[in-house]
Amino acid sequence: MKTFCFKLYRAKRNKKLNQQINAAGLIWNHCLTLHKRYFRLFGKYLQKPVLQKHLTKLKRLKNFSYLKEIGAQAVQDVTDRIDRAYRLFFNNFKRKIKCSPPKFKRVKKYKSFTLKQTGWKIEAWHNTIIINKQAYRYFKSREVVGKVKTVTVKRDSVGDIFIFVVTDYEENEVLARTGQSVGYDFGFKEKILVASDGKDILAPSFLLSNIKALKRASKTLSKKKDKSKNRERARLELARIYRRAENRRKDFHWKLAKHLCSEYALICVEDLSLKGLQRGHGKKMQDYGFGMFLKILQYVSGRMGTTIIQVDKFYPSSQLCSECGEKNPETKDLSVREWTCPKCGTHHDRDKNAAKNILNEGTRIFLSA
Repeated sequence: MKTFCFKLYRAKRNKKLNQQINAAGLIWNHCLTLHKRYFRLFGKYLQKPVLQKHLTKLKRLKNFSYLKEIGAQAVQDVTDRIDRAYRLFFNNFKRKIKCSPPKFKRVKKYKSFTLKQTGWKIEAWHNTIIINKQAYRYFKSREVVGKVKTVTVKRDSVGDIFIFVVTDYEENEVLARTGQSVGYDFGFKEKILVASDGKDILAPSFLLSNIKALKRASKTLSKKKDKSKNRERARLELARIYRRAENRRKDFHWKLAKHLCSEYALICVEDLSLKGLQRGHGKKMQDYGFGMFLKILQYVSGRMGTTIIQVDKFYPSSQLCSECGEKNPETKDLSVREWTCPKCGTHHDRDKNAAKNILNEGTRIFLSA
């Protein structure tokens, strides 16, 4: 499967798409209400086919005319999303993992709806896509390859609308290659990646570098009157700053992943507990985007033949001596950045030593596979 993303031209007709996304948000909230009411009355989980049949009957009523705005398949996709969310919640509850059930969403903040077999038509030669009998122009950056499976309409916080086209195109398999290997430990200061071979990667601070503009825009927004046009303009200005930082971060991640995969055949990283790190390093985690970078790195590695090995998060990479393998008997707090091995006397930098241990453990896992 391959996904293609295109941005729509700004036009007055896009107002209709915004109304359809709002309708999807109303359907989400209504379905969630039915789920909660059904569980309160019968103590059971509302099955998806029963919910879909009920929504089909509601289309005949005037008060639920918004059910007809996005098509039957888009309505079914909303029920699919709620069903997946509840199944994930119940599975995590059984495994004693903290997770909240699906929540109500503000209609204006609802983002997307998905069309499957019908309701859309792509006319590539005119850079036009027809959605629910209305034509829209988009910026054509590439050709759509493969048979189209689904089309998702999504809007961002600024109000721009994007089209995500999912096809059945399968890329040619790239076999793993031989070459250099490296281990990386994630950093939280001036380095995003600390390398075992000394080629550390510096971390641009995309969000914090614009902290003055963010504070100024936030302060301006807080002074505007609620539900006024000036407040909406201030909100859009703040959203543009966040989007600009997000785009710069995403561009850096793709370029870095391509650079690393072209230089190394085996990359060993730590399987981080992102929720745990979020508590102590919230701003840094948000600014660096470790989770997104790992996903991009795995995708690029599959296309370039590089192998990615994730070392278990409970592996004591910072507590073991990378020279002799001796585990330090003293528990090292995160504030301790350097330590000396009591057995061989080697002086270690905490992050550099962890990167070397991650490489050793990752190589062992790779050879034993």
